[in-house]
Amino acid sequence: MPRPLWKGSISFGLVSIPIALHTAVRDHRPKFRMLHAKDKSPVKFQRVCQRDGSPVAWEDLVKGYEYAKGHFVVLSKEDFQAAAVEKTRTVDIIDFVKAEAVDDRFFETPYYLVPAKGGERAYALLREAIRDSKRVGIAKFIMREAQHLAAVEVIEDAIVLSVMRFADELVDVTQFDFPAARNVRPSELEMAKALVNSLAADWDPTKYTDQYRENLMRIIKGKVKGKNVSLQPTTEPRQAEVADLMERLRRSLEKGPGGKRSARPSARPVRAKATPRAPSRRKKHAA
Repeated sequence: MPRPLWKGSISFGLVSIPIALHTAVRDHRPKFRMLHAKDKSPVKFQRVCQRDGSPVAWEDLVKGYEYAKGHFVVLSKEDFQAAAVEKTRTVDIIDFVKAEAVDDRFFETPYYLVPAKGGERAYALLREAIRDSKRVGIAKFIMREAQHLAAVEVIEDAIVLSVMRFADELVDVTQFDFPAARNVRPSELEMAKALVNSLAADWDPTKYTDQYRENLMRIIKGKVKGKNVSLQPTTEPRQAEVADLMERLRRSLEKGPGGKRSARPSARPVRAKATPRAPSRRKKHAA
């Protein structure tokens, strides 16, 4: 088993369960280093003072907050200690809320909570209680000197902790202008729904791959072997004009899901059954 990122306990009420925190995602994209073009040697990056251009040692660095352009207030180690909340090793569940009530925009990085030795039975009990309640635990915990908001939910046999954004981190949607539904013509809506239904499929995450990463790795592996890899060039699609929406919808339906031309629909718009609103990702996972 991989090494945990964090060890502690998860608590709700007076119940405390020992757990270990493991990452639930991995980054497969290739990592690159900056090299000197002349001799292909790795390049070091120095900390340089913008005023006099001289390098600055780590021990000469302080942390500053720019409260106005070019004006800083310096915070000391004591200032950070005074602001810090009590350091604990506990994921403290504060509330259990309805899964479908949580906006997906709040969610960031997922982690697996794995029971420590002796905590398996209590872990399974909490997991099944969350699963049956169809709710999500909202918790706070400390990791890497910072306090985080988190969701605690059940996905298959695992209790998953997802770091969340605080409410003031979301951009206020009211500052944007979005078109009203009253401007949508019924005939256009029926055609668009027919197109949506023609692309309907079961969720299979393995079918969606990172083509850019795959192309990069093909080039890298070829260069390692001293070969030049030739890839099929891609052409950027022309920006469609919004002049005749119905005509573009008809053409999309004619092409079909795989981009192939399908049977031409009748001139009258196809009356498709209304597609029910997709359930929240949180609701699905908690169920």
